[in-house]
Amino acid sequence: PNIPPSMNKYKGRSNIWEYRKDKEEWEKLIAVLCRPKPPEPIPKCTLTLTYFFKDRRRHDPNNYDGQFITDGLVKAGIIADDCFDCIDLVLKGDYDKENPRTEITIEF
Repeated sequence: PNIPPSMNKYKGRSNIWEYRKDKEEWEKLIAVLCRPKPPEPIPKCTLTLTYFFKDRRRHDPNNYDGQFITDGLVKAGIIADDCFDCIDLVLKGDYDKENPRTEITIEF
């Protein structure tokens, strides 16, 4: 129901605790919202992250690299790992003023 913060929020800052706090919150969200959980972590997949932003401002894909989401999926036991051998990562951006969100699609 939300979009992870842009990595620009953390670049050039010395406060690692804010980053860790936000990452932990996203790990908890992933664990609760990404259901049903598979019986075993998915060993190889195509992971598509579609961000639906509330406005049409320019958003750089490299600032929405999916790190909080992929790490959360690994920690929740949904995917085996977030390395290149295990996932093909696809990033997409769209617009939905009324319902900004992130949609996670896993194909295996």
